[in-house]
Amino acid sequence: MLTTALLVILTIVAGVLLLAAWNQYDVQRRGNGPNYDPAVPVLRTPDSRFDALTDLPFAPHYIDIEDPDLGTLRVHYLDEGPRDGHIILLLHGQATWSYSFRKMIPIFVAAGYRVIAPDFIGFGRSDKPADWEQHTFQKHVDWLDATLTQLQVQGCTAFMFDWGGYFGLRIAVDKPHMFARLVLCTTGMPRARGIVGALWVAGWRRMTLKADSFPISTMVNNMTGNELDAATLRGLDAPYPEERYKGGPRRFPLMIPATVLNPATRPNRAAWNKLKNWHKPAVILISESMARRGFKPSEFQNQLPGTAGQPHTLYPDTGFFLIEDAPIELAEKTLEFIGNS
Repeated sequence: MLTTALLVILTIVAGVLLLAAWNQYDVQRRGNGPNYDPAVPVLRTPDSRFDALTDLPFAPHYIDIEDPDLGTLRVHYLDEGPRDGHIILLLHGQATWSYSFRKMIPIFVAAGYRVIAPDFIGFGRSDKPADWEQHTFQKHVDWLDATLTQLQVQGCTAFMFDWGGYFGLRIAVDKPHMFARLVLCTTGMPRARGIVGALWVAGWRRMTLKADSFPISTMVNNMTGNELDAATLRGLDAPYPEERYKGGPRRFPLMIPATVLNPATRPNRAAWNKLKNWHKPAVILISESMARRGFKPSEFQNQLPGTAGQPHTLYPDTGFFLIEDAPIELAEKTLEFIGNS
């Protein structure tokens, strides 16, 4: 007769196996999406896609980085303000690109700061590996690291939104000289924290990958507190003329560690542990709705000593994409944080 403990263990094992099968089904079913051409490993969005964005009055800048599998990749970034000004680094997240910082950048520049806002590989004006399996958590950390190293970012204030924090915090704990202070906006460190979290991630993946067309602007619009206007929706969709350009956005849901089997789980857990030694200033800016759900400020406050005594702020009537809901307020709070730390 099976003991209670053994039944619990078998149930957990069965649950993990079913979860793995569920996720694998999505991987096989969705893959690279329609019109994927393996003969074209890297795509580049035509400049004409951005010509109509009248609300993005910033000149594009480019650098090249190297990938061991894909060769040279072109990274786009915005670079505004005085060359000798203190750098405010803006790191975007899923379904967004440097465009989402368009209302924050002028405020920072007017205050005398230099603003650098890169587009992750696969997003914005940056090159886009077409095969979604080229997008891994580690590669994105490495690509961002190479970008910041080439741009000679030192002692910056890093505004990390969503995946900007997932990747940026990995770099911060290993290269703290790059960052003087952190602004943590709707972000965290995904590290597979139990079966409930794994089930939530699995369900979210299926919901996100359900449609043949990955919903870039629709996703953002559905996760804000305010309805986005047509110009903003056009700006969010501009980098993706066809579905095959969306290898990065399509792959991100599968890159979140749901179980210990994900290759990002161990390094992410190690980075989270290293954050116990983060004594530099760090502030948390988040919507009230997200603070009640999976992005509890107390997690960072209990882990990072540098969060003590900082002006953490909750924003009512806003959604996940706070950078679209309250960009002016976020910029002003960031300036206040810099001035007082």
